[in-house]
Amino acid sequence: MKIAIGSDHAGFRYKEILKAALAARGHEVRDFGTSSSTPVDYPLFIRPVAVGVARGEFERGIVLGGSGNGEAIVANRVRGVRCTIGWNVESVRLGRAHNDSNVLSLGERFVAEGDLMAMLDMWLSTPFEGGRHQRRIELIDEVDGA
Repeated sequence: MKIAIGSDHAGFRYKEILKAALAARGHEVRDFGTSSSTPVDYPLFIRPVAVGVARGEFERGIVLGGSGNGEAIVANRVRGVRCTIGWNVESVRLGRAHNDSNVLSLGERFVAEGDLMAMLDMWLSTPFEGGRHQRRIELIDEVDGA
């Protein structure tokens, strides 16, 4: 799978862990930065991930920050992105199964490092259930933001 990844300074350490894990699992990963824990403005690193997913250049994207909230907001401003925030394995599963999440936002300050790989594996392996959930996604996509 082709996966885009990006973080701000507060999510940098987990980004590096996930990038290595994804590569070890055979995924093609493009890192949109940041490249250190030096403070940065997160939209500069998150928006390119979301745009790449929306354009179909990547099948999925992962964005990281301190809480994951700002990153999810930036990603969800891009039409065609369904970014869900993961705070545990079950929330990640539901984000895929019910919302067909194509971008996952994680907050390094709120996710235990010991849960990170289980959350990643759940997000990568859970299929979208469709059905009534597809209808809801279509309703979301009807909103024009006006």
